[in-house]
Amino acid sequence: MGKKLIVGNWKMHLTMQEASLYLHKLMKMISSHRDVETVVAPTILTLQSLSLQVNRRLIKLAAQNCYWRDYGNYTGEVPAAHLRGLVDYVIVGHSERRYVFQERDRDIRLKVQAALRNHLQPILCIGETLQEKTLGETADALHDQLLSGLANVTADEFDRIVIAYEPVWAIGTGESANPADVRRAIKTIRRQIQQLFGKKASTEVRILYGGSITVEKASDYLRIDGIDGLLIGGASLDAYQFIDIIEKAHNSNREGK
Repeated sequence: MGKKLIVGNWKMHLTMQEASLYLHKLMKMISSHRDVETVVAPTILTLQSLSLQVNRRLIKLAAQNCYWRDYGNYTGEVPAAHLRGLVDYVIVGHSERRYVFQERDRDIRLKVQAALRNHLQPILCIGETLQEKTLGETADALHDQLLSGLANVTADEFDRIVIAYEPVWAIGTGESANPADVRRAIKTIRRQIQQLFGKKASTEVRILYGGSITVEKASDYLRIDGIDGLLIGGASLDAYQFIDIIEKAHNSNREGK
């Protein structure tokens, strides 16, 4: 079994002081498991101070977003170039960026390139809307988002890509995707990657699931064949719940051996 990747997306929560206290608590509670990689994605304002506080052998940091140009007159944006040395990962194309902030496929594609160019690992988020799901267009939506997001990624760069499957209708709604539906979506994603980058890439790429994940449901998703970890929202804001999910990831690997 491969190493599980558990990513906590804090979104627009936790002030600088709250984030520091949380991270301190998390580092005291967390166990070092060789088969689980733990990542947290705080707000951009806290990254500098947390990067000095975090024990990277236990927890790595991710940015929730970045801009695709390395420098220039773009007020309010944070370039991937400025994240080098602070984080290991950057989340790209989250549905809240796509549908709340109207990010275009072109923006997401360029952000993936910027992350790779600056030696960061992009976590490319893809997923269907409720309308697409209802119309039976999930496979088409995943195909289009993958094709666009990875269009300019080379075969040599692809091993640094992480894919997060997050059905849009399940994010922050309390609605969870049926494990059977998730399994089908993961197969669709790997099949598309095989067409783009070959069979080896399709089996080795890490694919996460995200969407209203709770402690109670985490194990069900971690047991799905082809799932390499979880991208967690609300549950990652509670240290005890987050630790519990990390332990479930460790246990799922042990059960799979």
